[in-house]
Amino acid sequence: MASESLSPAAWLLRLAGVLLLGLALLSAAFRAPQRSLESLVERWAPPPSDFMELGPQLLHYRDEGPRSDPLPLLMLHGSASSLHSWDAWATALSAQGRRVVRLDLPGFGLSGPAASGNYGDAAYLELLTQLLQRLDLGRVILVGQGLGAQLAWQLGLQQPERVAGLVLLNAGAREFRPEAAPLVFTLARLPGAGWLAEGLLPRRLIEQALREVYGQPARLHPATVERYFELSLREGNRSALVDFLDQRRSPLDLAPLSALRVPTLILWGARDRLLPIEDGQTLAQAIPGSRLIPLNQLGHLPQEEDGPASLAAVADFLHTLKP
Repeated sequence: MASESLSPAAWLLRLAGVLLLGLALLSAAFRAPQRSLESLVERWAPPPSDFMELGPQLLHYRDEGPRSDPLPLLMLHGSASSLHSWDAWATALSAQGRRVVRLDLPGFGLSGPAASGNYGDAAYLELLTQLLQRLDLGRVILVGQGLGAQLAWQLGLQQPERVAGLVLLNAGAREFRPEAAPLVFTLARLPGAGWLAEGLLPRRLIEQALREVYGQPARLHPATVERYFELSLREGNRSALVDFLDQRRSPLDLAPLSALRVPTLILWGARDRLLPIEDGQTLAQAIPGSRLIPLNQLGHLPQEEDGPASLAAVADFLHTLKP
C-alpha cells in the first residue's frame, strides 16, 4: 500500500502533538509543585528554630547555646543550602558552651525569596548587620562556606571591630566555571529557567548535584537529599535561585583582602571539583596571616560530609580567639 502523504500543515500538527505529549509526560514524571512555608515548618523548623522580620524580610534562624558566651559564632551557609548545613557543628559547639547563631540567607531555606529581589553582596551584608543589632551580638566569630564565606570576609573588611575571627570553608570561586558546576546550577542559568523550574524538579537532579560536590559520594545520606529537595520546594525558592545566579555573574575581586586584619582560618575540602584547592591557596595568599588547612578526603561541603573531622580542624583556632 502506498505510504500516506501528509501536507506541511498536517506534519506541523503532528509534530505539535508529539511535543505536547512529551511535555505532558515530562510534567507528570517530574512535577514538583511549590510548598507553602506553613507546610514545611513542622519538619524543618522545630525548636530552637524561630522567625523574625527584618524590615520586609522574613528570616528563619536558630540561636543555640548560652547567651553568656562572650564570643558567639555566626554561621553562614553556601548557595542553595540552608542553616541545616551546620547541624553537626552547631550541636557540638553548643554542647561545649558556645553560642551559635545561624540563619537561612534570603533566597534559600525557609527564609524564602529576598523581599527586595536583590541578591547582591551589599543587600546581604546590610541584612547581616541588622541581624547582629537585633540579637544584640557584639563581636562575633564568622563561619562561612561558599557564598557564606564570601559574605563573612566582606563583613570582616567592612566592620573589623565586630569580627573577632573568620573561619572560611571552600570559600567561593573567582569566577563561575560551568564545566565544573552541578547540572542544576547550569540549567538554572538558562533563559526561561525560572518559569520552568516553578513546577518541575527531578529529585534525581538534586541527588546528582550533591554527589558531585561530595568528596566521597558514598557519604551522602538519603535524608540529606530529602532536606535539600523539600527546602527547594519552598514557595519562590526556585525562581529565587535563578535570580540569584543571574545577579552574581561577575568574578570576585580578591584585591581588597590585602587590607583584612582579622585572624583567619581557611578550610578546604581538597576533593572539591567545583572549587579546586588552588582557589584556597589563592585565597590564603590574599589574606595576610591566614592559614590554609586542606581536608584531603572531603569535597565542597566539609561541614556536612564529615562534621566531626572538619570541626576538629577548627578547635585550636577557636581557642586562640579572645573576647
